[in-house]
Amino acid sequence: MARYRDAKCRLCRREGQKLFLKGARCFTDKCAIERRNYPPGQHGLSRSKMTAFGVQLREKQKAKRIYGVLESQFRKYFQWAESQKGVTGENLLRLLELRLDNVVHRLGFAASRREGRLMVAHGHYQVNGRKVSVPSYIVRVGDTVQLRPTSKMQARVDDNLNAGRGQVPPWLELDPNEKKGIVRSLPLRDDIQIPVSEQLIVELYSK
Repeated sequence: MARYRDAKCRLCRREGQKLFLKGARCFTDKCAIERRNYPPGQHGLSRSKMTAFGVQLREKQKAKRIYGVLESQFRKYFQWAESQKGVTGENLLRLLELRLDNVVHRLGFAASRREGRLMVAHGHYQVNGRKVSVPSYIVRVGDTVQLRPTSKMQARVDDNLNAGRGQVPPWLELDPNEKKGIVRSLPLRDDIQIPVSEQLIVELYSK
């Protein structure tokens, strides 16, 4: 399973804003953005003004890093979004939101998408009563996502739910007692609260 293995905080510093890649740490003074709010590297403080291409590239990199997707997979999502009806940029974000690891995070079961990815990959979740261990699994309207009764992550999920770091989006319904969530509808653009301009990504790939 290909994934980014280096320091996560460098990614936030490179984009110049919090991407909330490390869960609870991002809400404390230990967050790298709070300590060193400039790009990493020897010349981080002397970066020149970006070109139009650079701005588009940064938006794509930001979206990839938020959802924990590498380039080849992200490009496949874009091609899939482009083949669907509607606005390509919104279709792209909708596909990324419907990933199982993201849904686990959005429901509050995981403190970050990275933790959600690990929980899913280790077989702690089931969809419609069947174990699913593929983080990129795309859920559908009507699907039920639930922590497996035999999972050893019960206490961890309780801690994450009690932390209440974010509201459950309106396209999901949460049952905290059963540690279960239901996909009620497809996410709308207004429901996807991430600091990304998807139109710039479309322009980048359309060149």
